[in-house]
Order: sequence, then C-alpha cells, then structure tokens
Amino acid sequence: MPKWIWIAPALLLATGCSRNPEPVERTAAATQPGGTGGGRGSAPSPPAAPSTPAAASPARPGESAEPTAPVRPAIVIPNGTPLHVRLDHELDTKRNRAGDRFTASLSEPLTIDGAPVLPVGTRFNGHVTSAGASGRLKGRAEIGLTLDSFEYQGQRYEIHTTSVDRVSASHAKRNGILIGGGTGLGAALGAIAGGPKGALIGAGAGAAAGTAGAAATGKREVAIPAEAVLRFTLRKPLEI
Repeated sequence: MPKWIWIAPALLLATGCSRNPEPVERTAAATQPGGTGGGRGSAPSPPAAPSTPAAASPARPGESAEPTAPVRPAIVIPNGTPLHVRLDHELDTKRNRAGDRFTASLSEPLTIDGAPVLPVGTRFNGHVTSAGASGRLKGRAEIGLTLDSFEYQGQRYEIHTTSVDRVSASHAKRNGILIGGGTGLGAALGAIAGGPKGALIGAGAGAAAGTAGAAATGKREVAIPAEAVLRFTLRKPLEI
C-alpha cells in the first residue's frame, strides 16, 4: 500500500488538534444578558446597582446644613462712656457759627471691660452747636461742640454725645476798671482846671469816656485751638 494513503489522515488529525475553538455553549452563555460564561446551567447574575455619592447626614434641628464663618458677637458701648478726641483745627467765635462741621480723632483707646474696642486715631465728625461773641458791655462769648458720628472698619456709626462748651470771662471787672479809671482821670483833670466844680464835671466826662472806651473795645471772643483734647460722653448706648 502506498505511504501517502496513511500519512494524509495523520496530517489532517494533527491540524485539527492544533485548533482550540471556544465551546459553543460558553460563547452562547457569554452573549446572554447578565451571563457569566459559566455554562448552560449557570444562573444569570443580577445587574450591579449604579454607584451614587454618599448622602450627606441630615442637619440637626437648629444647625445649618452648610458650614458658616464664625460671627463676631456684637459689642455694646454703654451710655456714659467717655470719648477723648483731639481737634483737627481751631474753632472760634470770630469765624464759626452754629452748624459748622469739624473733625477730630480719638486720642485715647476706647476699652470695654478691659477689652479694646476703638483704637487711637479713630475718625470722628461733629458740629458746632452754638457760637457767638459777647455784647459790647455785657454778656459772654461762648462756643459749643458735639460729636455726631465715627468711622470703624469701613462703617459709619451715628452717636449722641454731651456738648463741650467754652465761655469767655465776664465784662464786669474789665468795665469797672475802664469806666472807673476814666472817672478818676477826668476828676483829676477837672480839679486841676476848675477846682471842685471842675472835678465833678471832669469826673462825669471821664466816666463817659471810659464807658465809650469799654464799649468800643469790650466785645469778647473765645476759641478752642487745634490739637486741643476734648472729652465728650455718650448719651445713648451704641452697638457695633
């Protein structure tokens, strides 16, 4: 028998064994929905649940769901608190009238129970409450100031304070010196000129001259210089 008759089947058998086709049952199982590829009798696996972000724990009653920045507790400056300020410019009865505005700065730090509240240099605003010269022969010159507001951390706070008043001296002593001196000088001159009768006439004339001089020069003024430190007091409590 020729050798090729039995060699051909052997070659065909070797070629077939070298192939490794996937079993039909395994392929079919893998194509089924939810299949695991384990075989015809294996049960399909349930679909995996979609992943979701962990739910945030609910906020407790009275708590905010979102974190918030800490809130600074309000500070109350009580009624009667002194405010020491330094005047920026001079105020006087010659140039200023009621209603004129002025500025000043805190000259001493403001503390409440030992804790600092307002630093030195805090800016204050105020106005002139009254201003006027004295009369020619009577009355006093006077000027009054009060604070209206201050600025702190970019915010303006309205305030009510006591007033600071400055008053000139009385006319009485000065008028007495001028008029009395004029009377005495006139009497002396009159006596020299005409004896006792001339002294009486001279005294009257001297008194009139002294009164005229007092009236001409007797108007008084009062001023508060720049850089003067003034003390005001809060009349109402203030929350900042």
